[in-house]
Amino acid sequence: MNPQEMTKERKKLSYRCDICKKTFSNKGNLTVHKFIHAGGKQYHCDICGKSFSHISSLTSHKYSHTGEKPYQCDICGKSFSDKSNLTRHKFTHTGEKPYHCDICGKSFPNRSSLTSHKFIHTGEKPYHCDICGKSFSQKIHLTSHKSTHTGEKPYHCDICGKSFSRKIHLTSHKYIHSGEKPYHCDICGKSFSQKIHLTRHKSTHTGEKPVHKFIHAGRKPYHCDVCGKTFSQKSHLTSHKSIHTGEKPYECDVCGKSFSQKIHLTSPKHIHTGEKPYECDICGKSFSHKSSLTYHKSIHTGEKPYRCDICGKSFSDKSNLSCHKYIHTGERPYQCDICGKSFSHKHSLTSHKHIHTGEKPYECDICGKSFSHKSSLISHKYIHTGEKPHHCDICGKSFSDKSHLSTHKYIHTGEKPDQCDICGKSFSHKHSLTSHISIHTGEKPYHCDICGKSFSQRSNLTRHKSIHTGEKPHHCDICGKSFSQKRGEKPYQCRICGKSFSHKHSLTYHKSIHTGGKLYECDICGKSLSCLRSLTSHKNIHTGEKS
Repeated sequence: MNPQEMTKERKKLSYRCDICKKTFSNKGNLTVHKFIHAGGKQYHCDICGKSFSHISSLTSHKYSHTGEKPYQCDICGKSFSDKSNLTRHKFTHTGEKPYHCDICGKSFPNRSSLTSHKFIHTGEKPYHCDICGKSFSQKIHLTSHKSTHTGEKPYHCDICGKSFSRKIHLTSHKYIHSGEKPYHCDICGKSFSQKIHLTRHKSTHTGEKPVHKFIHAGRKPYHCDVCGKTFSQKSHLTSHKSIHTGEKPYECDVCGKSFSQKIHLTSPKHIHTGEKPYECDICGKSFSHKSSLTYHKSIHTGEKPYRCDICGKSFSDKSNLSCHKYIHTGERPYQCDICGKSFSHKHSLTSHKHIHTGEKPYECDICGKSFSHKSSLISHKYIHTGEKPHHCDICGKSFSDKSHLSTHKYIHTGEKPDQCDICGKSFSHKHSLTSHISIHTGEKPYHCDICGKSFSQRSNLTRHKSIHTGEKPHHCDICGKSFSQKRGEKPYQCRICGKSFSHKHSLTYHKSIHTGGKLYECDICGKSLSCLRSLTSHKNIHTGEKS
């Protein structure tokens, strides 16, 4: 009898379930199978009371109590408590995948994997959570999901005691202790401890980037069933869902802090170890975060691939584009739970909270000074190094702080983006607007902690404090003499006659000599005057006030 005839003969002798149409080679297996539909679980474990529809399932289950693993692989020696697991394991050695999907042709090493896979095509989700009603295509996903309700983590590592909600996570974790890398690339032979890492690695050989293509195509096939948000990658959806559940499964074993995403755990660990594994191949600078290296490289290339579709402004970093868009929408999604103030950036909220706590977690390793903002520490360090990495592309002047460069550029453009909503006066610096508003309010928020005197501007308080400390931080580079205040500098030069001034308003007044212009107009009678002081004195005529 040839193989085709044997197959036909076997089909004649097969026993089919009249409920689900599944076929079996003998009647006994069909009888046992029918218990699944009947809901009958007649075999009970006398240790924990759990029930099973098959006696073989009960036998395998009992090994979980005894720790016995009677089924051993004759190739690598690995042992299993269940015979089916041994059979499945052997396929890793042979590479055999005898179960084929008749819809897409994909092959699997076991029947259960094929059955689960077919639900992708049919959309069927036969496993239902009896707590929230959510459905799943695979039983293992239901079991894993239920742990979010119960908080149960039944799988414990017998080496370090760490617990997991899924057996597969425990298995992967154990490779950390054993150093085992069971997943081998059949192209280059490189080994991996996790299957997902092997899959990702193989794309380097094939050049295939199926998930990445979704970004260009704008496809986001993964939907959050809680809020409806869509994602191009399944891992991004999984990470997003932790926002709704509040789950933070990744715990730092150094400080105990928990994170919702594994990538966020990896980054803080570098803080503890001081490790900076990501090195720029252009300048050699190292970073603790991969994203920081990617962002840094854009400085060398000048590349800004992320463009705002509203105003056309481009950014080197995707997160900066997302934050920028809040300017157009006015959205401030991050709210302080202490004072209620809202922010468009998460890091701005984090920094703001340090005001309430008084926390200054960023310490300078050179002088020991602490800061509440990381950016303030970075800017401060330039005092020690003398570095000024931010250059004006118009006049070439350099700055240690990026915000100072942005402010400086307003000198060239004449732009004054910050406007007083009381009198309408505009300013090129935000801090100048803040100081100006105190004229209207009379507020003096900066207090000297030595004598109690108050000031409307922080710079005035800093200058005042040198009276108490005797500090003279400004040194003459010619004779070495020290001063408590930086005076005498005249950065504002008249382009007509070359005369220089220490204050911008003095230059503005001086220019009226050349133009014959009278810059300041009285809003009561319309008279124009060349000096702000003259306008103030003139207004006293109308008000009857004596200056």
